[in-house]
Amino acid sequence: MLPTVLRRVRPIPTALASSRPLARFTPHMDPDRSRPVESSIRTKLTDRLEPDHLEVHNESHMHAVPAGSESHFRVLVVSSQFEGLPLIRRHRLVNEALKEELSSSVHALAIQVKTPAQWASRPTLEKSPPCMGGSRGDPTAEEKLKAGRSKGRPVETLQEWPPAGQM
Repeated sequence: MLPTVLRRVRPIPTALASSRPLARFTPHMDPDRSRPVESSIRTKLTDRLEPDHLEVHNESHMHAVPAGSESHFRVLVVSSQFEGLPLIRRHRLVNEALKEELSSSVHALAIQVKTPAQWASRPTLEKSPPCMGGSRGDPTAEEKLKAGRSKGRPVETLQEWPPAGQM
């Protein structure tokens, strides 16, 4: 067990350490049992990418899903494993780590990936746009939501992205 712990402990680059504390990082060893999908996402990203900084935000409450849903997430991963990789490859690493969740319970995943140097120069998480209510014009939306609840998985209509006129 000790070698596993030692392998996970890496020094924080001095530029990163002096620019911003990593206060939001929650170790995967402390999962919230009331949020199994979020805990799984946190654990898998920690195990696979060994992040210097990790944020996992459940944004399901911003969408037309039942209260307490775990279907829409935004993640920020800061890892030295992203050094020298193009953005598409970084996103693929995250998607590969979460393929089980993406094929079952997660409907939407917004990914922000940075190297430690990029995080040190701009330590921000981009905000999500407001939900545009993609189901407002759908008269069968209520029936679909009820059907989704009865199957144990919420159903949601797609929203337009990017919003009209922002391309």
